[in-house]
Amino acid sequence: MIGEAEYEKLVAKLDDLVDQVGEAESHTLASMMGVLSALIEDYENVNVPELALKN
Repeated sequence: MIGEAEYEKLVAKLDDLVDQVGEAESHTLASMMGVLSALIEDYENVNVPELALKN
C-alpha cells in the first residue's frame, strides 16, 4: 500500500506522462501509464471513499 506522499508523486508523474505520451499507445512509456493508473486507482478506492462510490 502506498501513502499519501507517494500517491501525490504518482499523480504528478502520470500527469507528466500523459503530456508526453498523449494517446500514442505504441509509445514506450504507455505501459507505465497503465501501471501508475492502477496504483492510483487502488489508493483512491481505499482512501477516497467518494471516488470509490462512483466506480
